[in-house]
Amino acid sequence: MSERKEEKDFNNKLSYSKVCFLSNFPPKECGIATFTRDLVTALDKRFNPRLKSRVVALNEMASFYNYDSRVVMQLNKEDIADYISIAKKINSSKKIKLICIQHEFGLFGGAYGNYLIPFLETLEKPVVITFHSILPEPDEMRKRVVKFIASKCAAIIVMANSAIDILHRDYGIEKKKIYVVPHGIPDVSFKPAEHYKKKLKLNGKIILSTFGLLSKGKGIEHMIKALPGLIKKYPNLLYLVIGETHPIVRKREGEEYRNNLIKLVGELGLKENVKFYNKYLSLQEVIQYLLASDIYICTNLDKNQIVSGTLSYALGCGKAVVSTPSVYAREILANNRGILVNFEDPRSYAEAINKILSDKELRENLERNAYTFGRQMTWQNVANLYLNIFNKVVKLREEITEKYPKISLHHLKTLTDKFGCIQFSEMSVPDKGSGYTVDDNSRALIVASLHNKLFNSEESLGLAKTYLNFLEKSQDENGIFKNTFKKIDEGEEMYSEDAFGRAIWALGYALNKSDDEEITEKVKKLFDSSFDKIDKLNSPRAKAYAINGLYYFYKKTQDEKIVLKVKELADFLVGWYKKESSENWQWFEKYLTYANSQLPEALFLAYEITKNKEYLEIAEKTFEFLSKLMFIDNELSPIGQNGWYNRNGKRAFFDQQPIDAASIVQTCLVVYSITGNKKYYDKAVLAFNWFLGKNHLKQMLYNETTGGCYDGLGKESINLNQGAESTVSYLMARLMLEEVKRGE
Repeated sequence: MSERKEEKDFNNKLSYSKVCFLSNFPPKECGIATFTRDLVTALDKRFNPRLKSRVVALNEMASFYNYDSRVVMQLNKEDIADYISIAKKINSSKKIKLICIQHEFGLFGGAYGNYLIPFLETLEKPVVITFHSILPEPDEMRKRVVKFIASKCAAIIVMANSAIDILHRDYGIEKKKIYVVPHGIPDVSFKPAEHYKKKLKLNGKIILSTFGLLSKGKGIEHMIKALPGLIKKYPNLLYLVIGETHPIVRKREGEEYRNNLIKLVGELGLKENVKFYNKYLSLQEVIQYLLASDIYICTNLDKNQIVSGTLSYALGCGKAVVSTPSVYAREILANNRGILVNFEDPRSYAEAINKILSDKELRENLERNAYTFGRQMTWQNVANLYLNIFNKVVKLREEITEKYPKISLHHLKTLTDKFGCIQFSEMSVPDKGSGYTVDDNSRALIVASLHNKLFNSEESLGLAKTYLNFLEKSQDENGIFKNTFKKIDEGEEMYSEDAFGRAIWALGYALNKSDDEEITEKVKKLFDSSFDKIDKLNSPRAKAYAINGLYYFYKKTQDEKIVLKVKELADFLVGWYKKESSENWQWFEKYLTYANSQLPEALFLAYEITKNKEYLEIAEKTFEFLSKLMFIDNELSPIGQNGWYNRNGKRAFFDQQPIDAASIVQTCLVVYSITGNKKYYDKAVLAFNWFLGKNHLKQMLYNETTGGCYDGLGKESINLNQGAESTVSYLMARLMLEEVKRGE
């Protein structure tokens, strides 16, 4: 193939690409290859098609790999001329805006990988590098190579905070260009190990496991020596050593290390308690065995290890972890996320494992702490952080995306029984003892009605009937709704104006969206019973919810008595606005709390069916006032529930609630439909991205694995419970965006 044709083919492959990774890549069997594949997959899943990632794969001399289409070029790591040639080809591409290098010593040719130097000297594109290993106290040659590489990079990514100190102290690299991004992990549900043991036919066993490519220095022999004493107390204990010998080690030494371990197992009489799985595991297999483990054992003897993929995976799976005290383990297992043991000390292993197995409360705390910490490390969150850093170097694309997760009712169905939608959830497990509310079931009825309208789904039609039946049982003989139920037919005498308003909203919405005769007849019956009670509402928010419902009733029925009722309610809101507002406080009340945008939204809807310009004027003023408070630096920042915002007080920023993000999405879409001004659609998209990581923690609130939404965004962490309000709020916003996208 001529050089010109090769260059043309290369550029054709990159026709949509903007980021090119230089790294090992599967089917090559190594941790960095797997890491790069998962990072590229996560970036493309979140930001494709407006951002595509491609790979220049590193090969050894005479090696051949069947790469997928993401690999656009291959570089012979042992040929210094190839580094220069590839750099020139990258320079010639107008599509490539940035190179991201995955770096580890030994990955590149030359002394300390110094063949990378001519590549960087030739390259004219900006570079971001991820250091997968960083050794403290380097010799002079290593120090010079790392310093030169760093000098050619616009940004440096490391996976532990301690790495920043090492690079600055021992290599003289300025801190301001170094960023910490955790090692990525798959997002899995938090479930007991027994659930997974059955799938692997390991029931009845206490499973300890160690994963990774085998080589001397892994220290597995010290763990094996800890087993005899443990097995006397726990005879059903099984230690799984999972992974093949490192390919480079196998070429050099064969299976010497594995054979020595097998010999040791025989000498100690442990053949029934130690099993070796000699295979390079797929990610799915690794996760499956990790989830089935009771304790993960990290035996590494390298005290300077700065990152570990398998340790990260174990943490993310919510496992109790016992590890030697490497730099990475000390940092990631701090604050009761695991137990550290001494290097080469079988007794230390045995004591730590026995401590965990004999103390159920300790083990559960370790698991919960590990899982909670691990949520920031999921690949979708890591992708957000990488793009954020890339954009600091060269603007690749907006971090706001209109590529949304697939709509899933999985967690909503999990929360729903034959009576209705359960209020709270312990992580992703419904807490049936928390009972049911009209608030949640009203919102769930809106979600199910819209889903059925968009997808003609029997599943969501069934859910809609369940939630409507709940409202029917909640309505008393006076047409008022009891808000809370502990269990079927045990309604508490608790009435809530806001819940009543939401019920009216849900009934109107269901009538508007549904063509099912059973639903429409029941909605009309419930609505007629409650219509006269709307006059008794005093809460501005309850009146706003009622206007929402009345609007949808009117759109379906064209009943003029609805218009008169809307005018009464809207005039009330106007009166409150005139009473409470001032030049600096364009609002209806003395404070801002939750779902604030429902108030101006109600006046927008009232204007839509009455054409009263005063409603529109006040709606625009109040929504503009609220928007300036909630959209800060191109990011949604809902009013925090820890103090809210009183007119003469200090605004609270945390904890931020999904109901507020969903409310602002909904209001923006309503205003967009009424005014036709696209800026409101763009605001709706920005607000929805709060769920997808466009927030101060750069973390996803939506859980793609369960289909649920986390309960809140704190200053430093996320509330991992996935209750009804949060999940239904997310689905409402997601479905309403889908409706606008379809033009329905």
